[in-house]
Amino acid sequence: MRAFRRWWLKRKAGDGEWGGLLRPAPPGEWVSLDLETTGLDPKRDHILSLAAVPVRDGRVLTSERFERRIRADRQFGIESIRHHHITPDEAAEGIAVTGAVRDFLNWLEGRALLGYHLGFDLAMLSPHVRALTGFGLPNPRVDLAAAFAARARRARPDVPPNLDFQHIADSLGVPVLGRHSALGDAVTVGLCWLALQAPRGPAPGDRGR
Repeated sequence: MRAFRRWWLKRKAGDGEWGGLLRPAPPGEWVSLDLETTGLDPKRDHILSLAAVPVRDGRVLTSERFERRIRADRQFGIESIRHHHITPDEAAEGIAVTGAVRDFLNWLEGRALLGYHLGFDLAMLSPHVRALTGFGLPNPRVDLAAAFAARARRARPDVPPNLDFQHIADSLGVPVLGRHSALGDAVTVGLCWLALQAPRGPAPGDRGR
């Protein structure tokens, strides 16, 4: 079904502005994506920042990063500020979300997406993506939490996996960089993904026993 959808979209939009999204994903490359938002309700909250970094050849390539501060369309309070450390004045200096998402899609093209609980980020992006392109993101995607959980269950099928972000990073021997900043979380997720792919990397939960 997914292959048919890509074929149909390519016939419909492959020669237009968004044809790059429909190109085959380069093998062995991912784009680690993270958003900071005013809250956790995709129907009500707004994006404050968007960052993404390519992950390929065993490296997280911060020199090729994408990063935008986005102007919020609504006020947000102290609890939101405590989480992402972006003040209303700083948010007001950002660009409009439509321009930020347009830039991101042109930068992303057909590459596979990577994230921690990526479904939330994609839900936040979805209305803006559809308003621009007329379709949802067709890119392949992988979720760090799901991949970590699968490996943890193979190692300890009797123990529910701990999917806390800090625990995942600690288990894989990865430092958490700039927690609750879009770029810091995107880089950390990329590093965790590389550690998880390592053929002889530590098994989830091994560290700290």
